[in-house]
Amino acid sequence: MTMPAATPGRRPSLSRTVRREPRDALLQLILKNRLKYAARMSYVVPPTRVAAVVRQLRHEIVTGELAPGTLIKDAEVAARLGVSITPVREAIAQLSVEGLIDIAPNRARRVTRMTRKRTLELIDVMAVLACAGFERGIDNLVPSDLELMRRRHREYLVALEAGNTVTATAAAADFGNIVITASGNRELQSLRDFAVARTRRIAPWGVDSPLWSIVAQSHEAILQLLEDGEKQAALQRYQGIYADYRALAEQAPFDAEDAVHP
Repeated sequence: MTMPAATPGRRPSLSRTVRREPRDALLQLILKNRLKYAARMSYVVPPTRVAAVVRQLRHEIVTGELAPGTLIKDAEVAARLGVSITPVREAIAQLSVEGLIDIAPNRARRVTRMTRKRTLELIDVMAVLACAGFERGIDNLVPSDLELMRRRHREYLVALEAGNTVTATAAAADFGNIVITASGNRELQSLRDFAVARTRRIAPWGVDSPLWSIVAQSHEAILQLLEDGEKQAALQRYQGIYADYRALAEQAPFDAEDAVHP
């Protein structure tokens, strides 16, 4: 069979093999972050503009790109992300419910400041949810779950060695999430995931913080205890992570505005 000749001066279409570039700034930014944090952000492009804006602003707040107290202006965010003001306003309303953005009576919107009191309260809530899920899921673990936990722990160590605390934090969260998912309690899982989004920004620990080694040692101990069938001891070691987390947060320096220092 003879293939038709290409039209002179015109390149053959590659539409079947090459993905089209995003048509607006928001999708470009999301894809850029997806590549930058590929170990964690393996999601597809959100189905709606509102979901895309929520995800992008949440990422910027959690990672500290938008610092506590930063004024959020609808028009500026819309222009930066290449969307209209409507999805930005809807996204801000959702992030306000999540506790990431404060909306004042005069309608001024600012990234929520993390005071000492709020920090410790969030850690307490996170500990209750995570440990409850861990306790309910521990009896349902299968060998493939343990292997996945080992993989997440290795990813944690690799990320930490590279100084990538964002990926390390994500891997640590996924380590416990494997057990919580095994509980089969979707409501508990949903509440825990909701708390994670808020908790990750309360203490952007530097790579030299003792918290990282505490988590690494705890993960290794938990894996060994689970392999030995010592489930209660594994649960107690997991609970200890949050006790140490809270103790470090209590000692963290706070400025005059009572916000956590990076």
